[in-house]
This record gives sequence, C-alpha cells and structure tokens, in this order.
Amino acid sequence: MRLTDTHAHLHFHQFDKDLQQVLQKLDSHNFSFVINVGIDVEDSKKALSLSQKHEKLYCSVGVHPHEASNVPDNFLRVFEELLEHKKVVAIGECGLDYYRMLSSKEQQRKVFEAQLKFAKDVDLPVIVHVRDAYDEAYEIISRVGLPTRGGVVHAFSADEEWALKFVELGMYIGVGGPITYPNNHKLRRAVMTVGIENILSETDCPYLAPQPIRGKRNEPIYVRFVVEKIARILDMDIEDVAETLVKNAEELFIP
Repeated sequence: MRLTDTHAHLHFHQFDKDLQQVLQKLDSHNFSFVINVGIDVEDSKKALSLSQKHEKLYCSVGVHPHEASNVPDNFLRVFEELLEHKKVVAIGECGLDYYRMLSSKEQQRKVFEAQLKFAKDVDLPVIVHVRDAYDEAYEIISRVGLPTRGGVVHAFSADEEWALKFVELGMYIGVGGPITYPNNHKLRRAVMTVGIENILSETDCPYLAPQPIRGKRNEPIYVRFVVEKIARILDMDIEDVAETLVKNAEELFIP
C-alpha cells in the first residue's frame, strides 16, 4: 500500500546519525511523498535544502508559534524568495500554542495572521499548529480566510465538534501517533465524526511516536501504525484507507 507523511521534521538533529537510512526507507515502504516542515526562517531553509536532495521530499516554510517572538521583520520576504523553489508546497507550521507560552499571545496572533494572509496571497495551503487555543485559532482563520486549497490542523487534539468546525472551514484534520494511545478516545471520536475524506496521515517525527514504539524516536515509516488504527476505527479495508489518505494529501499539497 502507498503511504504518506504530511508532517515530518527530518532535518532536525535527531536524524543526524542515520538520515540516509531513514530516507532510503521511503522507497522500500512505497511512500508517495513526505512533507518536511519548517518552524522558523533558518529552519525552513534547512527543510527546503533537504527536500531538494530527495525526490519524495517536499517542504513547507513557516514560523511556529513558539518562535513568534524571535521572528525577523523581513521573514515573509525571505519566504517569498524560498517559494521560487518548486519543492515548497505549503506555508507553516504556523498557529497558536497557549500551552507552553514561549511567545506572548499577542506575538503569536500577529505572526499567525500574517502567515495566513501570506498563504492566501501566494495561494499555498497552510499547515496550522493549535494547542490550547482552538477558539482563537478558529476566529482568526474564519476572519482572515484560507487559500484556495485550504489547509490542515496538524496534530489535532480537540474534540469532534471542533473537528467538524475546522472541516467546514475547508481544512483537513492531521492525525498522527496519538490516535494509537489507549486513552485517546477523544481523537478517535473526532476521526469517526469527520470521516476518512477529511483526514491526513502524519507523524510529526521525531516526536509523537505511535504506541508500539512510544517513547522512542518517531520516523515516517511508523505512519503505517496510524493508517492501521484509522482503518480499525472506521471499519474499513486498510488498503482503501491508505490510498484515500494519499489522495487527500496529493489534493492538498501537490499542484
């Protein structure tokens, strides 16, 4: 079956020692593609550089809410220059994170809104990070709007009502390793509510490893545990689930 990982950080230091082996597995495990996600200006450059070296890697450029307080004034101009490379297929990850509060709410909102407007201007889908801030993220997205192809709420962690609200805005729900955690009934209900046509598979590697390897480094091949769990939740054939998840990702990210 074909697989796709719509949210990875393969340029992070956790992959320094064995990156080539990790990338080789993309071919042996029949990956359609992986989205390598940037979290600030310099990190986005690294995400792009790596994606240019492997056929099945694409990337996004963005500023994570944790980095909002450190963003340079010209960050959107830098991103505009990076967009000249065809491997850049999305803006993000951007959004709001009121859990750790590494940047003030005001800074986070300002940088998130700027990136949403930029995504609309360049008409690229947006990858949104939300934690403990679903109401404010929803308000900003509703007010600013989305690019033509919409976007994804990455690592979705709210309930089924919020899932439906974001789907109605034109967004996919990003589902990764936490769907496999025994006590995560809320996310499983959200998956059942929105259905396979509104879901993207992801890992957020090196983080959020699925239950069978929980506590260890995550990597793209472990997205198969996510696909298997979604198939069981929806009582669907795993091959059909895998193919639909790839097609969803292709429709959002691949022009």
